[in-house]
Amino acid sequence: MLKINNLHVSIKGKEILKGVNLEIKEGEVHAIMGPNGTGKSTLASVIAGKEIFDVTEGSITYEGKDLLAMSVEDRAREGIFIGFQYPVEIPGVSITNFMKTAVEEIRRYRGLPALSELEFRKMMKEKAKVVELTEKLSDRSVNEGFSGGEKKRNEIFQMAMLEPRLSILDETDSGLDIDALRIVANGVTKLKSPENSTVVITHYQRLLDYIVPDFVHVLFDGKIVKSGSKELALELEQRGYDWIKQEYEQRNQH
Repeated sequence: MLKINNLHVSIKGKEILKGVNLEIKEGEVHAIMGPNGTGKSTLASVIAGKEIFDVTEGSITYEGKDLLAMSVEDRAREGIFIGFQYPVEIPGVSITNFMKTAVEEIRRYRGLPALSELEFRKMMKEKAKVVELTEKLSDRSVNEGFSGGEKKRNEIFQMAMLEPRLSILDETDSGLDIDALRIVANGVTKLKSPENSTVVITHYQRLLDYIVPDFVHVLFDGKIVKSGSKELALELEQRGYDWIKQEYEQRNQH
């Protein structure tokens, strides 16, 4: 589904990603972990199409297409969803209107008929249950005055509505208490299917107690330096990242 090959990315002349290789297949859940400043959010931003980054080398293909050649809008229409660490507020635009516009745009792109008002409301009601989003919340402006947990819940609700093929969740667990974390993570798990894939970017094992990954990758110094099963996340929790750093430095000395 997604193949990243030797990806090098810079911002204002400073190299952040230094040769990332990653392949994600349908139905898989991948976790990307690593200390602060190693390029995790940069990777999500480049997949999303943020233009502040310069791809200096390498490629990203999605469903066999050159992702880097696609506009931000076409990436979304093609089924890529990015849940950011700090969701933006959109004053004056209700969640209902925002979602109706987004859903209809994607349906039009895929050659599907428009939903009636009744069909859309029914769909919203069903998807809201996934993250326990109340009707009262869905009539408010997008993320305006929302708590951290409400913003993240709203992100996963959007994911449920848009039914993406590939979801990249950048530190969705950031700033969440235990209850909000459980609701958000359970929502992600409910949306998993053999046709879609999820990439979870996180610092902590606690999120992976709920969203169980098929693969865990450690991003360090702009590269994926270690990959493994969910047990790797448990090892990181116990040992921290220092041993990864030591292993990496020892490898580079030889």
